[in-house]
Amino acid sequence: MATEGPPSAPLAGVRVLDLTNVLAGPFACHQLAHLGAEVIKVEAVGRGDLARNLGADPDLSARGMGISFLAQNAGKKSLTLNLKDPRGKDALKRLAGRADVVVENFRPGVMDRLGLGHATLRAENPRLVYCAISGFGQSGPWADRPAYDQIVQGVSGVMSITGDADSSPLRVGYPLADTVGGLTAAMAICAALNADPRGTFIDISMLESVLATMGWVVSNHLIGGVDPQPQGNENPTSAPSGTFQCADGLINIAANKDEQWVALTRHLGREDLLDVRDFATRENRKTNRLRLRAELETVLTTRAARDWACELNGIGVPAGAVMSVPEILAHPQVADRDFLARFDDAPGVGRPIDLVRIGAMLDGVRPAVAAPPPALGQDTGAILADLGYSDAEIAEMRKEGVT
Repeated sequence: MATEGPPSAPLAGVRVLDLTNVLAGPFACHQLAHLGAEVIKVEAVGRGDLARNLGADPDLSARGMGISFLAQNAGKKSLTLNLKDPRGKDALKRLAGRADVVVENFRPGVMDRLGLGHATLRAENPRLVYCAISGFGQSGPWADRPAYDQIVQGVSGVMSITGDADSSPLRVGYPLADTVGGLTAAMAICAALNADPRGTFIDISMLESVLATMGWVVSNHLIGGVDPQPQGNENPTSAPSGTFQCADGLINIAANKDEQWVALTRHLGREDLLDVRDFATRENRKTNRLRLRAELETVLTTRAARDWACELNGIGVPAGAVMSVPEILAHPQVADRDFLARFDDAPGVGRPIDLVRIGAMLDGVRPAVAAPPPALGQDTGAILADLGYSDAEIAEMRKEGVT
């Protein structure tokens, strides 16, 4: 058992082997690392995680510390192993014997073909929690298909309901399927660690993870018989509820309750709308939402979005200006809640970097890792020595490309 993380960290004492690449798996293990687990990232010799070569900074990508890698690998250790070599397989089996969790996101069947599948590693450690993340799960007609985020967004129906009638289908502007799949995996792993006895095999489908988050859309179809359609920036469940034009940009307003609708009209000086039959009920307002939006914008366009947001929230009408990513990261609501971590000495980076932590606080404290993302293989020697390999054996393994 590992002893990483402060004693108060929920997963202190848990060792996780991260055999994953790119985003869904690394993101799952990123959550576990911040919650106190010791995460050993097992990477391919000479190249490592593909994300090491991805991101908006070509120089960092060329150095194997791409921004896409930096984003979700802080606090992990890096061990390189050639899992096709018998000695690499042996090292992984030794590690599995001392671990609590293995996470992998190979296509179904790859780990078995390597001789390192669930049954093999469970033989080394019956209490091992084994989590396999894939695009479509371990069974079914699509199980062997390769899957990237955009592929899953497309087949899940997400793209079909994103955008409006003119622009749909559109992908969500960040890797939704990868991150939702990663969060689903982290949740399932935490649950499995609480089971007695341990030893769960977890089958994570990115497709099903996304569909599970689409509860309202899916249920409106299954129960209400409604064919989901793209709604643009309008909330189909209520009106006025959506995006409205202000003097300097857009604002989201969600006057979903009747009392909020009344408060909004009065604050805008448009009490006359309360007497319009087409706006008298929620269903009427939904049917005539475009006319209603135009009426409200006659007033909203006279002032700035953030001013309206401040005033409307003050009278109990939920509202918020549409902001950019840099704007919200700099805002005190995020900047003053310990959400960002600065690392001054990340290996191979050469400058300070700021990274996001997880979106949870425990007893008023944001769980966090202490170390920056690792250079490829930086912990190999120490980990192999801890497994009982001699200096001579490690040197030979390095020379022959096993590590």
